[in-house]
Amino acid sequence: MIRPLALLTAALFATSTAAHDHSQGGIQSQPAKAVKAPFDIIHSKVTLKGNVATFHMAVSGKAGKSRPSKTGKLAGSNVFSYVWPTSLDPSEVGFEAKAGILALAVTSHPYFDYTPLFDENGDGDPKNDGNLWHSHWVVLQPDNACGKDALKVVDIPPGTTPRLPKTWPGLPLLLDSPGYSPIFSGEMVEVKVPFDHSDAIAAASFDGVTAGLRVNASMHNPLLCVVNVFKVASGNLSLPGKVNQ
Repeated sequence: MIRPLALLTAALFATSTAAHDHSQGGIQSQPAKAVKAPFDIIHSKVTLKGNVATFHMAVSGKAGKSRPSKTGKLAGSNVFSYVWPTSLDPSEVGFEAKAGILALAVTSHPYFDYTPLFDENGDGDPKNDGNLWHSHWVVLQPDNACGKDALKVVDIPPGTTPRLPKTWPGLPLLLDSPGYSPIFSGEMVEVKVPFDHSDAIAAASFDGVTAGLRVNASMHNPLLCVVNVFKVASGNLSLPGKVNQ
């Protein structure tokens, strides 16, 4: 299921190298001069304590420092993201089983807000917080309409009613807004995520990715494409990371 993205990222980052530091666990990557420091992954890991998993990523610069510029409209606007693709089935978080690649994403998109249940900046308006870094579950699939071997967030066709999480924000996408607050500290970003079934995440594998996405200028399927992969922690999206290892 992940092979198309693996092919894409292998081609883009064939020179990237990864190493494992067993004292820290997770996936270690060498700094890359060609990647902007806020997205230059040097470490990615997932740890589990009880039923709460901590998704961790470190970069060579200040994490979260760079955000997209406002475009003035939703169509064609950009999204920056720190992403943990996983081997988890999407049904573990409330989507249809086998719907695609389930990934946890920490995103910023200044012109629009996909977390309508939460007021991240505390100003009383829950619809103007998209520029603040926040979390989503997303389900990804390849779609050549986004570019050769590129990925999109899976669209929901009109008239269909797939299984969706309770915190689905109402967009025609397999995207959830669960409200897990990312924590940025220097070069690191972390998100704590509770799981109903900790056995599933304990057995999962993962990778780390930084990427840019873009809303389709025509506002049609595909609505949200991955248009620029900045870096992949493993170098080839082989999902080598193991929880608590």
